[in-house]
Amino acid sequence: MPDGPVGHPWQAWPVPPTARRPSASTATADRSGPTRTGSGRAAARPPLAWDEAEPAPVVLVTGSEGLLAERAVAAVVAGAKERDPDVEVTRLDGAGYSGGSLGVVTSPSLFGEARVVVVEGVEQGTDELMTDALTYLGAPADDVVLVLQHGGGQRGKKLLDAVKASGAPVVLCEPIKKDADKVAFATAELRRAGRRADAAGVRALVEAVGADLRELAAACAQLVADTSGLIGADAVSRYYGGRIEATGFRVADAAIAGQTGQAVALLRHALATGADPVPLVAALAAKLRVLAKVAASRGRGSGPSRDLGLAPWQLDRARRDLAHWTPEALAAAITAVAQADAEVKGAGRDPVFAIERAVLRVASAAAG
Repeated sequence: MPDGPVGHPWQAWPVPPTARRPSASTATADRSGPTRTGSGRAAARPPLAWDEAEPAPVVLVTGSEGLLAERAVAAVVAGAKERDPDVEVTRLDGAGYSGGSLGVVTSPSLFGEARVVVVEGVEQGTDELMTDALTYLGAPADDVVLVLQHGGGQRGKKLLDAVKASGAPVVLCEPIKKDADKVAFATAELRRAGRRADAAGVRALVEAVGADLRELAAACAQLVADTSGLIGADAVSRYYGGRIEATGFRVADAAIAGQTGQAVALLRHALATGADPVPLVAALAAKLRVLAKVAASRGRGSGPSRDLGLAPWQLDRARRDLAHWTPEALAAAITAVAQADAEVKGAGRDPVFAIERAVLRVASAAAG
């Protein structure tokens, strides 16, 4: 059983100050509790990442990235079970919530068992849920961990603000959009499984399946299960090679390297396998933006490069590519891609022709 008085297994954890106000000596001794302002109110804690989620009397998991939210909730439940393997876990659906349900599942237990209550879909919650949760927040039970999972949006904002103001931990689970962050996620995912991938392998994996975080996590799991040793680009290509080509990043890589024939061949393969011209142009534009960023930071030391929001492999690749690019050629390529972007989005009659012309112009600028 966890530390603390019988029937109060979570009492050692910080309770929001709206529930009880400790004495000055207790507040000084309990360094894990919420920070207080000069007026005695709790100061909002810095938000936590999904893998920092731990049990507390009230935990808010917020954000629209479903995979990370699921993992954060699972981490809280696992932490509670680690303290007490017999902890009872109850899940409530926000959209189907009936008034009084929260009070029933959090009411004192006859035998003092520890409990975890997970309220899912708070952003779709009924008015009764909002009222009951706000009431509960005023006096959380000592033997209960309440997890409020909010998928984003304005619904329930009053409750979210109250939770944050109480000093309860807030776990952010927002979508991962930057390639550098996806690389970091995939690297960490493999590391958690006891495996490593080289820079080229991680980059190939992100290019293949990085648009969807859940799919990226599943791809990492498959590579861990089906390969051995250091995971490289060859291993990724065996499983996801066709998809890498269809993303357009290989098309952009070949064009920026001045490999006209390969770029056109990859482009036609991508189009034949169902790729849309719009994301293909976007891939070209993204690669050129990276080149322009890195080119602009030249001669200003290493500091600016660290602020570009790029992964180390992206910086290294861009610096190598820039070796055969002039400022004039880069400007011409950016102009060509901007024209293609407008044409594939309705300004032109033939999107396929527009993207092929852009690839040819970029490759020609690089080769020249």
